[in-house]
Amino acid sequence: MDTATPTSRIRRNVLVGELRQMNLNPDHFVVFGSAPLLAHGLRASINDLDIVARADVWQCVSATGSPTRGMYSGDRVWQFYGGDLQFSERWITDDWDVDALIDNAEIIDGIRFATLADVLRYKEILGRQKDVADINALREYLGVHTCLSTSPWRPLTRKLMAFLRRAKDT
Repeated sequence: MDTATPTSRIRRNVLVGELRQMNLNPDHFVVFGSAPLLAHGLRASINDLDIVARADVWQCVSATGSPTRGMYSGDRVWQFYGGDLQFSERWITDDWDVDALIDNAEIIDGIRFATLADVLRYKEILGRQKDVADINALREYLGVHTCLSTSPWRPLTRKLMAFLRRAKDT
């Protein structure tokens, strides 16, 4: 695990620097995906920033970004810097409360990052092979020994898995 502080890790990341240069209202977006792991030293690098936006931030990126579609949701996604920054209006399905994700996020050096518990839940639900190391690191860091996608999140897991199966078939 990286022993640098979260602030220093964030300040030296090029992608976060690109996000800062956009001068967006930090109260209206949250960085999700694997970036919160980087902030906490659970990952050495990331390839992009997945950002969930609302209000004026969503309006700004919608007006200036390059359009694409979300891999899992099929929703409109706006990208910047060659796809390094990807903004969406929701996180995968409507089951994720965007306002709660943003409002309950951890603020590190002025930027909101999804909580590690939310990141673990998301990665467990998707169950991708590429996330196994992240899931294990998150469980150890958080002291979680059971799957967060079971128990209180079970209905969300079933709905998301059904959604992903339908998306895969199209």
